[in-house]
Amino acid sequence: VGPLGGHLGVRGGARRNAPGGLHPAMARAARWGRGRSAIVPRGGRPGARRVPLSTELRGCRDGAWHLDTARPDGSAGKPSGRIGSAPAFEKPLTLLYDSAVSGNCYKVRLLLAHLGIPYERREVDVVDRSNRPELLGGLNPALRVPTLVLDDGRALAESGAILWYFGEGTSFVPEGRYERAQVLQWMFFEQYDHEPALAVVRFWLAYSGRPEAFADRLDERTAAGYRALDAMERHLDRHPYLVGEGMTLADIALYAYTHVAHEGGFDLESYPAVRAWLDRIRAEPGHVPIDA
Repeated sequence: VGPLGGHLGVRGGARRNAPGGLHPAMARAARWGRGRSAIVPRGGRPGARRVPLSTELRGCRDGAWHLDTARPDGSAGKPSGRIGSAPAFEKPLTLLYDSAVSGNCYKVRLLLAHLGIPYERREVDVVDRSNRPELLGGLNPALRVPTLVLDDGRALAESGAILWYFGEGTSFVPEGRYERAQVLQWMFFEQYDHEPALAVVRFWLAYSGRPEAFADRLDERTAAGYRALDAMERHLDRHPYLVGEGMTLADIALYAYTHVAHEGGFDLESYPAVRAWLDRIRAEPGHVPIDA
């Protein structure tokens, strides 16, 4: 458990990092030097390309990963404890203002899990927003989650922007100019067509606590959600992923609310290509569920 009441979000591996090195954010966390901490395997060295599979020691295979503090001369210091035991960082981890039920927040957690990037979580209520100005006012003018505070103190908001920040330079963002634009195309589709329907109806029915208040708008938003699912089905009937032959940020962005569409009353029975795609994303190494 982290010092802010969250957990150290280190899961999965760094297999998606660009060849020849760590993800830039992971490299910062693993850098040796004065006033820094390094993530290293027991008996290993900083900059190792894999990270533990656990937060709060859940799923940790052997507990062999430690947070070792580097001495000023670059030699190994005394281990400061296992990941999950809240070792003291002189430089803080990235902090995610998060909601466990938000698909937008889940997108960020899912990508960080695949990349093996450590972070802390601070839970934010998605229904009672009375403390948002105090909590997020200096970080995100829109007062929404996810909001991220990087390890150097800079803030970043909006799920798509956060995904692109961490995804750039990895296989989640294709190298080709056209393919990169296709990823953005699907991410914009998710925010303009998909999320305003599937996510909104899900919130009204499952989490608002007053679904009757939205009854007059439910049919219209439900119909819009099925139109978005129709568009995905047509594409996925001919392609295994949204862009190219492997998972990209587009798949992460659209997986988040599609896989919980049933919570909004959406029936995916007549969408076999979408269901097969969901299974492929779920089977990817490093995947974590929304409730992890």
